[in-house]
Amino acid sequence: MISPETIQQIQNRIDILDVVGEFVKLKKRGSSYLGLCPFHNEKSPSFTVSPAREIYKCFGCGKSGNAIGFIMEHEKFSYVEALRWLAGRYQIEVEETGASPEYKQQQQVADSLTILNTFAQQYFTKTLRESEEGQAVGMTYLAERGFTDEIIRKFQLGYCLESRDGFTKTALAAQYNAELLIKSGLTVQRYDQPSDNYRGRIIFPVHNPTGKILGFGARQIRKNDKSPKYINTPENEVYVKSRLLYGLYFARQAIDKQDECLLVEGYTDVLSLHQAGIENVVASGGTSLTQDQLRLIKRYTDNLTIIYDGDAAGIKAALRGLDMALEERLHVHLVLIPDKEDPDSYVHKVGAPAFREFVSSNKKDFIFFQLDVALKDAGNDASKKAAVVNQIAETLSRINKAEDFTRQQDYIRRSAEILRIDEAGLNTLVNQHIRAQVAKLESKKPGDAQAYQSASPELNPAPEQTQEEKDAFDLLNKEEANERQLIKVLLEFGDKVYEEGSVADFILAQFEDPDLFENKALYNILDLYRTQYLAGDKPNTKTFLYHTDPTISNLVINITEVRHELSDRWNTRDEDLNYDTIRKGYLKYLGKEYIVKEEMADQERYKEDVRSTVTYMQLKKIKKLMKENQKDMERAQSPELLAALAQTQVTLRDLALEMGTHLHLKELEIDMIRRLGTVIIK
Repeated sequence: MISPETIQQIQNRIDILDVVGEFVKLKKRGSSYLGLCPFHNEKSPSFTVSPAREIYKCFGCGKSGNAIGFIMEHEKFSYVEALRWLAGRYQIEVEETGASPEYKQQQQVADSLTILNTFAQQYFTKTLRESEEGQAVGMTYLAERGFTDEIIRKFQLGYCLESRDGFTKTALAAQYNAELLIKSGLTVQRYDQPSDNYRGRIIFPVHNPTGKILGFGARQIRKNDKSPKYINTPENEVYVKSRLLYGLYFARQAIDKQDECLLVEGYTDVLSLHQAGIENVVASGGTSLTQDQLRLIKRYTDNLTIIYDGDAAGIKAALRGLDMALEERLHVHLVLIPDKEDPDSYVHKVGAPAFREFVSSNKKDFIFFQLDVALKDAGNDASKKAAVVNQIAETLSRINKAEDFTRQQDYIRRSAEILRIDEAGLNTLVNQHIRAQVAKLESKKPGDAQAYQSASPELNPAPEQTQEEKDAFDLLNKEEANERQLIKVLLEFGDKVYEEGSVADFILAQFEDPDLFENKALYNILDLYRTQYLAGDKPNTKTFLYHTDPTISNLVINITEVRHELSDRWNTRDEDLNYDTIRKGYLKYLGKEYIVKEEMADQERYKEDVRSTVTYMQLKKIKKLMKENQKDMERAQSPELLAALAQTQVTLRDLALEMGTHLHLKELEIDMIRRLGTVIIK
C-alpha cells in the first residue's frame, strides 16, 4: 500500500487547475474556471472548476469530484493508479507500507524495466528516423504499407539495426544491467555473447493505459526470413500479455466518448484504423480474449465490437471468450471482414467512410452469431441440435444480474424463435444452468453463492416502491438538506470565532445525538470532525475532501459544491431598478425566500449562516419533541387510560405537565421561526 505520508505529500502538491487543465481548456469566470465537459458532448460550457474548494462540477451531466477523482474518472484509473499518476506528475517518490522485502524487490525490478523500456524506445525511434539503415529499410517498409509520418510518430515506432549487438552495446555503455537486458527480452545470449533480439525488425512499443512502455512487438520485414513473423517481449514483472491491449493508451478517450470499443487482432490493424480517423480501436495481439483484457475494456464502455478476418480461423478466434464477456456484462457484436481481407488491408482498400459504414451495417449480435454458426454445423442432426440448445442455454445463464433480466428474457425469446422450440422450455433450461452454477459455488464458497443467487432475476424480483415509501423518501431529502448545510458550515467556518468560542465549539456542543440526523453518513462526518478536533487538529473541507473512504470524500464534494454564483454586479445601483426586489426574487427562485441584509459586512456573514443553520436543526429537534409529546397527550386523554388513572393522584398533574411542555415547545418553535426571518445566502 502507498504510505499515508506519500498520500499526504500528493494531496499537498495537487493543483486542481493544473490537473484538470491537462485535459480541459479552462477560462476564468468569477472565482471559478469554466470549460467544456470532458465526460459528455456539449457545445456550451457547463464544466466548472473551483480552485478555492479544490473540486470540479459539471452542471450538464452532474459529475463532480476532486483532482484524484477527476483522474480516476477521466483516465479510468483505480484510486492507487491515480495516486501513482499524480506522484509521477509532481515527481514524488512513492513509499510502500506493509510490503514484504520480496514485494519491494519486485517493485524495484518493475521500475527498472520500465526505465529501460523507455530508453529502448527512444533508441529504436532515433534509429528509424536518423540512421541510414533505418531510413532505407525501416521507413521504406512503413511507407510501402501506407503509414504516414504522423502515425509513425504518434505510436513511437522504431527500428532495430541488423548488426549483432548495436542496441545492447549502447545500453551497457549507458550503465544498464546485463541481466535486466535479458529479462526485458531486448537482449538474448547467443553463442555465450549478448546479442540484440530484434535485429532488422520494425519495433512496436506496447503501452499501458497510463502511457508507460511495458514491452515491445518486433515484426520481421525481410521476405526471405524464416524466423517468426513477430517476436514479443517475454512475460516479466511489467509485461503480462493477458493484461494488455495494444493501442489502449491512444484509444481510451475515443472509446469513452463514443461508448464503443473496436477490437482487432494486430498492431498494423490498429495503426491503419487510427490513421483513417477511427481511434476507438485496440488489438488483442492475436491471442484469445482474457478476463483481464475484458475488464480493461469495461473501464471505458459496455459495448464491444470485434472485427476479425472472415476465414474459419478468424471466426474461431472471435468466438473465444464469449462467456467471459457476458459475465463482465459487455454487449458484444461481431463484424467479419470479407474477401480474405483484414482490417488493415480492407480500410486501405475501401477508405475510411466505407469502412465505417461496413462496420455499422454488418454488426451481428455475438450470441445470435454463435447460434447461427452452431446450427449450420449441426445441420439436420437431432443430437447435435440438442447440444446447440443446451449450449445456448448455458451461455444465456451467464447473463445473471438482476438489472439484465429484461435483456436475458429477450435473448431467450429470440433464440427460441431461431431454434423453433418452446420459449418456456428454453427458459426452464436456462434456470437449470443458473441453479447448477449456484450449487457449484455453494460447494466452494457459500458467500459467493449467496451473492450469485441474490443477483439472479428469477429469485430476487425488485419490489415496486409504494406511495408511502416515495413520500418518506421526499421527506428524507428535505431533512437531509438541512443536515448537509450544517456540515458545510462546520467544514468551512469551524475555526472562526463565534460567541465565546469557535464555530466548531458551538456546533459540536449542540449536536451530540446521532438520532437527530436522518443521513447517518453526515453524522459520521460530524463525529470524525469531533474526534480530530478534540485531538487538537483543525479539520477542514480539505481534510475530508481527500479522505480514503470514497463515500465520505464524495459526500463532502457534493456538500461543498457551488450550485449558484451571484454576479459581482449585484452591488451596483440603478435608480430605475429595485435591486432588493430582484435579488429576493432570484433567491426565492433558488428554493427559499430570503431577506438580505445589505449592511452586514462580508466577514460577518458566516455568523448568520451558522445561526440560521443551527436554528433550523434545533427547530427540527423541537418538532421531534413536540411530535413525541403530542403522542403522549393523546394516550393520556384516551377514555380507557383516563378511567384507569382516575383512581390515582397524578392524572391531572401529568396531563397539565404534558400540555405545558407542548405549549413551551410551541413557543420555542414560533421564536425560532421568527429568528429564521433573516437568512443570508452568499
